[in-house]
Amino acid sequence: MAACIARDGRRVLTALLLLGAAAPALAGPLPLVPAPASVVAGSASFTVRDGTAIATAHGDAAAEAAARILITHVRTERGLALSQTSGAAPITLVRDAAIAGDEAYRLTVTATGIRIAASGDRGLLYGAMTLAQLLSPDRAFGKPVKVDAVTIEDAPRFAWRGLMIDTTRHFITLEAIRTIVDQMASVKLNTLHLHLTDDQGWRFEVKRYPKLTDVGAWRTPPSSGGTPGARVGGFYTQDELKQLVAYAAERGITIVPEVDLPGHAQALVAAYPELGVLGDRPEVSPDWGINPYLLNPGPKGVEFVKNVLDELTAVFPGTYIHLGGDEAVKDQWERSPEVQAQIKALGLKNENQLQSWLIEQFGNYLASKGRRLIGWDEILEGGVPASASVMSWRGEKGAIEAANLGHDVVLSPAPTLYLDSLQSDRGDEPPGRIIIQSLESVYRYDPMPAGIAGDKAKHVLGAQANAWSEYLVTPYQVQHAMFPRAAALAEINWSPKDKRDFGGFLERVGPQIERWKRSGLEVADSAFAVDFKVQGSRGDALRANKALIALSTQAPHGTIRYTLDGKEPTARSKAYKGPLSLVPGVTVRAAAFDRAGNALAAVRSFDTGRAALLTRTASELTGCPSGALWLRLPLTADATANGPAYNVNVFDTCSVYPAAPVDVASGFTIEVARLPRNFGLAHDTGKVRRHYNVTPHGELIVTAGCPVSGDDKAAKPTPLGTFPLPDPATAPARFRVTGTLPKLEGDRDLCFQFTSPISDPLYAVERATLTETAR
Repeated sequence: MAACIARDGRRVLTALLLLGAAAPALAGPLPLVPAPASVVAGSASFTVRDGTAIATAHGDAAAEAAARILITHVRTERGLALSQTSGAAPITLVRDAAIAGDEAYRLTVTATGIRIAASGDRGLLYGAMTLAQLLSPDRAFGKPVKVDAVTIEDAPRFAWRGLMIDTTRHFITLEAIRTIVDQMASVKLNTLHLHLTDDQGWRFEVKRYPKLTDVGAWRTPPSSGGTPGARVGGFYTQDELKQLVAYAAERGITIVPEVDLPGHAQALVAAYPELGVLGDRPEVSPDWGINPYLLNPGPKGVEFVKNVLDELTAVFPGTYIHLGGDEAVKDQWERSPEVQAQIKALGLKNENQLQSWLIEQFGNYLASKGRRLIGWDEILEGGVPASASVMSWRGEKGAIEAANLGHDVVLSPAPTLYLDSLQSDRGDEPPGRIIIQSLESVYRYDPMPAGIAGDKAKHVLGAQANAWSEYLVTPYQVQHAMFPRAAALAEINWSPKDKRDFGGFLERVGPQIERWKRSGLEVADSAFAVDFKVQGSRGDALRANKALIALSTQAPHGTIRYTLDGKEPTARSKAYKGPLSLVPGVTVRAAAFDRAGNALAAVRSFDTGRAALLTRTASELTGCPSGALWLRLPLTADATANGPAYNVNVFDTCSVYPAAPVDVASGFTIEVARLPRNFGLAHDTGKVRRHYNVTPHGELIVTAGCPVSGDDKAAKPTPLGTFPLPDPATAPARFRVTGTLPKLEGDRDLCFQFTSPISDPLYAVERATLTETAR
């Protein structure tokens, strides 16, 4: 069905583009995200004011719902109170069977009113959402809106336009999910993937198996020493989820539930050990990553999953049920005589084929209920079951392989569409994976991989972005990760490829960001925030007593304006034209402004004082030469405050203060934080570099210059200090050490190596400050 909708949409778009080819051009781009397929300018205009009425046909429930949602958005985003009627009105929502495709619509503005026409329920809703955007084109809140005459004809490029919320690592309330649903609808995203089970929590109430939530929904936070914290977790009842499903459906959004099996099953096995493989009872995991516990693939495990699916499908009426299938390390199956006997009895070659057999059992069961199974691309490894669709996360390879075999696919490649990746390397970014995926990175992605044969392109359903929640603890952080990148995701899924233009998108996304903010949403300004960079080295600036500071923004949009007098910059402040030559001691404050004089991001500042130039914070430290798994971590795994964050190489707790001006310094102060070491690394445990500790809990070793593994010709680092680490059970989680510097020349990298045993927590440098030599 989804593929048919997409094909209908493409036929509509072709016709619409031909219709619009000779039309007069608009004065400027309409403030719409995603960009519509066809926009034809008319003459005259229509003004919408307080009390303007919207008409829907009596008894058309979907049209009435679309009108209600439109009224809510316009009240919040513009401050106008529209009304609803079944009689005559200047704004009308009508059915038109000639508009092909459930999601297609036509919006017409004339001097006498506004008409939204569609054949399908979603088409009426999306026309209403386009009108909501037209009625809030600027920051003139509470004022009437003059809408220029125009005809917009529109339909999506892809049928699956999705976001995923991971509720398992950190439980998120239904109220917070509904907030995201509201704002997904505003940009025509139509699929919400709920990740409901994993090693760290089981969130879906299963009445036949109450321990899944009595036990499996709760975990003890990981410790960085001292007394463990109180249990955290939660779950959703079936009635609550049915209400969420109805709420989302009214906004054009289908919820796809995920129960992750056969791996990521530790919460399940904690609740029902008999459904595990080797008979032990683990705790619900406090560790992020990959854990060893698998579902028992025998008859009792298969029966359990089918019973769960019976209750899951009763709550979620959509076509697709996601059964994970990812990161199931097969060690337990390999070591179980019972499982090995099952593999032999089924005539299978290995454990990957057993997983494929298991997925096929569930896929067939879902097919018997009129549903379809979708799973992560690992389900391809033992031969993909005929009934399965594939969500490709390990790049595009899985999607290409599956589509060319005739399976429907959704593109969700890491890291590009992983929204828990940082949006910039700024120090004020919340925790996440240190693989920068900017607003532009998402926008530049195209969901149609080149390796898919032309006759198989119909199997590409669309793209989905995932917000895994290991490091997204609060609704604030989830929203910050999703928005505004959700707007880029919407446009790459909806708009014709030849309509996409990043510069134009930046013009249009500004008003949408303002709408989201008025709705109370947290929206990241990373793409538009001003960054500061010292040209040359900081040491050169200190020695010359003159700092050359370059200003830039990630997205090429707006004019950077700055002040040097301590005042906040405004649209009238001096425009940045090139690097600023400053005597150390001045603080630069800057922000980018659009053509209307609106600030595009919060003001950022940079202190050029000598003490500031001698200081590096965690986000400014780089990695040691050994292999790295870089993460930005909070002080505690479940920290709800937006406190400090720490860049850590999980494989080797070593970091570098680059190009430290050691010749102008006489000492150093290092602020240290101790963090939980809660990582399930599976077969990557061998990548963890173990250091020989000579005191019970290891040491912080500070050197000028860093050792390069395997390079005997590397210059031997100069020792600057060795500091024994305290007992984690009794010492504070944050402390500082100080030391003196010998006489050294020029700029040297300072290496901070922690040698704590891997049974102890992680350590990270929060801040490293050099003490300047008395002058």
